[in-house]
Amino acid sequence: MTGSAGNPEPGARAPQRKGRFPRPRRYPLAVRFVIVVGVMSFFADFTYEGSRSILGQYLGLLGAGTLTIAVISGLGELLGYGLRLLSGPGADRTGWYWPITIGGYVLQMSAVPLLALATSWQFAAVLVILERIGKAIRNPPRDAMLSHAAAGMGYGWAFGIHEALDQFGAMIGPLVIALALAVSAHDYRLAFAVLAVPAALMLALLVAARFLYPRPQDFESTNTATNGPGHPRMFRVYVVATALVAMGFADFPVMAFHFQQNGVPTVITPIFYASAMAVSGAGSLAFGRLFDRVGIGLLVPLTVIAAVYAPLAFLGGFWPSLIGSCLWGLGIGVHESIIPAAVGSMVPPARRASAYGILTGSYGIAWFAGSVAIGALIGVSFPAVVSFSVAIQLAAIPLLLVVRRERRPARAR
Repeated sequence: MTGSAGNPEPGARAPQRKGRFPRPRRYPLAVRFVIVVGVMSFFADFTYEGSRSILGQYLGLLGAGTLTIAVISGLGELLGYGLRLLSGPGADRTGWYWPITIGGYVLQMSAVPLLALATSWQFAAVLVILERIGKAIRNPPRDAMLSHAAAGMGYGWAFGIHEALDQFGAMIGPLVIALALAVSAHDYRLAFAVLAVPAALMLALLVAARFLYPRPQDFESTNTATNGPGHPRMFRVYVVATALVAMGFADFPVMAFHFQQNGVPTVITPIFYASAMAVSGAGSLAFGRLFDRVGIGLLVPLTVIAAVYAPLAFLGGFWPSLIGSCLWGLGIGVHESIIPAAVGSMVPPARRASAYGILTGSYGIAWFAGSVAIGALIGVSFPAVVSFSVAIQLAAIPLLLVVRRERRPARAR
């Protein structure tokens, strides 16, 4: 069955079509490509998520206040997502999926270890923003390449495998950082310097992947028809829904700063983050597989569950804050796996990098707006923060239901 634009249902596997690789070879090669990119993401997340687990405290030590930390984090996310509006279409127009991906990774993996040299919060802020810019450059073309491999194995499963490996790295990184802080008497500079090792390993794997899989688009088809101008209406509604969800999510550095002020020991905060990433990875794997069976409607209950993070993280004590962090991680896993998986079945291959750029660019602009709002509301009251976060996320549910209804007639045809 197909949707209104002639694309497979969100939970359906795309039909196998003739490409460069013979059909019997495409599936195992595609699985290997997904795993290789997942291992790359393991080391990438080891690096930058390890740094983010202590970034709030580090900026605070360098003299930044709560609102400043919120603005730096939000601006980083704004650029880290907003610039995808350029890198995505650029990759589609030029076909330079690998060169753009490589350039972004090199910038990102270089910026993180340099935080060890920061002597002011302004210098650290520049590096934080450069790291996010690197991520903005590489994500849309990388996700487009992943979507080609995902077409024959299930979008949810492929993106779920990738995100599980990704978040496993995001779990290990903060744990290593916590250990580094514990054995070095809270030497933040040493902790950031340690992250040069996984960054170097990631770049080595990136070079190997480029030569092993020079044209991932051949996994799907040689057909690059765009099925008409623009993106489907369903996709545009979906973009608005995901933007609302993003507005309600606080940046973890803001949460970490609050945890520290609320009595959570500094060395424990990275463990909170690691726990969140563990839940994120496990949820991505389980719910990605489920998405291939039940479709986009799965996002409705998951949005409700993830929204509960706010009252637990901002109003609770030690244990509620830990549970809230885990639910926050579950939401991040959904954002990074199921949400992009759905795009693969809504948009034709030749426009996917652009679609990922639009989706995640809008997501990041909304995240920035939400981060500034949350940072300002913290100065008013924590109940105000919770009310804003929960309400704005739940506002996305009617739009998700609209997208789900628009898919239903396609099943009947």
